[in-house]
Parts: sequence; structure tokens; C-alpha cells
Amino acid sequence: MARKTIDKTEFHSHNKSDKPDNIVQKENDIFLQCEALQHELPAFMRPYFTYLKGNVLPMTRLAYLHDVKFFLNYLINETDLTDAAVPKDIRDSELGEVEAQDVNLFLDYCRRYVVDNGDTMTVFENNNRSLARKKSSISVLFKQLYRDGILEKNITDGFDPVKVPKPGEREIKALQDDEVMIMLDAVSSGSGLTPHERSYWERTKLRDKAILVLFVTYGLRLSELQQLNVSSFNFSRGEFKIYRKRGKESLMPINRSVEMVLTEYISTERTTVTAENTADEDALVLSLQGKRMTERAIRELVKKYTSIAMGTSRKSGYSPHKLRATAATSLINRGNSIYDVQTLLDHEQVTTTQLYAQHRMDAKRDLVKDMDWELERKDEK
Repeated sequence: MARKTIDKTEFHSHNKSDKPDNIVQKENDIFLQCEALQHELPAFMRPYFTYLKGNVLPMTRLAYLHDVKFFLNYLINETDLTDAAVPKDIRDSELGEVEAQDVNLFLDYCRRYVVDNGDTMTVFENNNRSLARKKSSISVLFKQLYRDGILEKNITDGFDPVKVPKPGEREIKALQDDEVMIMLDAVSSGSGLTPHERSYWERTKLRDKAILVLFVTYGLRLSELQQLNVSSFNFSRGEFKIYRKRGKESLMPINRSVEMVLTEYISTERTTVTAENTADEDALVLSLQGKRMTERAIRELVKKYTSIAMGTSRKSGYSPHKLRATAATSLINRGNSIYDVQTLLDHEQVTTTQLYAQHRMDAKRDLVKDMDWELERKDEK
């Protein structure tokens, strides 16, 4: 039974599937957030809501709805295109008066804007990738309303392009194999930690090591790892189950290192923490407060240990997604098939996996190690 409380109303979902309750609960949370946002938007946008529900991932649907609400608030607060006080009151005729240039001005506004909360003023900035998503959110809105006859014209052809670097143009950031070993040594021995960090490490080192080993072995997404349960693992069969995007289930084999790290954690450190509520009793990684670790807490943990591996500040540490890249590049550099790595990491297109094959830092080092011009100059003297 999954349960969620919103606005003092308690929602129950009877889980009749074989999915764990926490997976069902997360799906329900996203669904309820989307439904709540839709109630804040004009009713004439219903065709857009229906399109999103059936054609994009739940998290993408949620992001698009947030973008549309932000755009409507922009029309209210920054333009004279509507007389509405709240997004829900904007009329279809008013949205029909919006021109492509108005959307382009909105995208430019999103690059850097200030929010005044009375006591504080916060500056928000969006990079081109974020701007491209906002443009996509608004483009889909106008196209869908035009197709359904709610708007008389399709203005999306006039939207300015937002240049986003192609995947091949970006340098893939990943740990090298020697840095992975330094990271695992740090979590095993506590080396590189501050005295304050060590006080927590004494109680969580097995948990932290299990998290890092799972990331660098399987290239799991952050959400996939955060949702793992103790019952996800079947050690007698040597496998565990994860839930991917679009509700896909995937069985992953357990190798000896993973089995050793997990069994040690589950049988010792994990038993010393009592879950705060029944919903978290099965969670694989618990906080010291007995709650399922949040994605934010796991992200900060990863940044801490990767920063030690690279010798950088905690702020410059790598995210879990870069440990996913670490797993991909390490597997490919060991001679594994790109198609096998694609399957392991759940890439929809093999071209995504091929990007990691192009990232050969070792090859770059080999190329430049014999090009020590300054050393050669000194040797000649």
C-alpha cells in the first residue's frame, strides 16, 4: 500500500503490481504533482495536458508543465499581453495574440532574471540546454493548441534557435581507473576526509562504499540506485532488479565484488539503523535518521569521494552521472562490445554509447607523453 498526503488529503494507492511500493509511490508522486500543476493552468490547455501524459516521460511532463506555468507568469508580470492575475485566468484569445517575438523575448529573459522575495533578491541563470528545454515546452504547447483548433496560427517556426553543443562536441567527464581506486580506498580507509567527515564516515563507510561500487560497476542512474531495496537483491540467483525509465524492469548480474560489499553492509551496518517508518523498512541505503537516502544526499556523497580521488574541492567533485560515464568508459576501454555496454547502461541509441568510446584519456596521454618539449630542451643543454 502506497500512501501520500497532499493539502491535508490522504491518497492511497493499492499496489496490485509486482513493483515495490516505493517505486509505485514515486510514480504516484510525479502524477499528483502534474495533476496539481494542471489545475493552476487554463482549462483550454487540456489537449496539451493529454498529449504530454501520453507521449513524454513523467519527469519530462512535470518539467514541461513547470515551464508553461513560468511562461504564463512571465506574460502576466512582464508584458501587457494579458489582464489575468494568475495563469489559470489567461484566456485562449490572449494566448492567441502572442507572437513568436514575444516567446523569443521570454527565452532571452530566462537567460538571467532576478526574483525579489521581499527580504532577498535571487539571480537565476539558465544555460543553453535549459533554454532549449523551455523552448521545447512552449513549442509543443503552441503546436498542440494549433492542431486542436484552439489557436488560429502556428507561431513556432519563428522561434529563435537555441544552440546546444552536440554530444560529440562535449568533453565527457569521467574518473580514470586509478582515480576509481583512490576513491574506493578513501571510502574504505577514511583517507582524505576532514575530522568532521570522519565522524560520520565511521558509521556509514560500508553504506557509502556500497553506493560507489554500484555506481561504477553498473553505471546506474541516480534515481535507479536511490530506489533500490534490500529485497531487490537475490544473492542465491546472483542478480538484482532495477526499474528504468518508462517503467522498464531490468535484471542485473551480481559480481563477486558487489556481493562482498553488499552482504557486508546489509549484515552489519545496515542492521544498526532502524527505519523511521514502514515505507522505508526495505530501503537499501538509509540515512542515519532511518530514512531512505534522498537523491540530494547521495549526490553530495558522490561529490565528496570523487573530489578526494581527483584532488579537488568538494564543490568540484563529480556527480553520480559522471560515475555512470566512468562505468561506460572503463567497460569500453577493457575491450567490451559497445552494444553490450549499451544494454547494460540502458541507452536507447548506440550512438550515445559510442560517445564514451571516443573518450580515451589514456590514448591522449599516450599521444602527448613523448612530446615533453621542455624536458627535451633541457636534456640537450
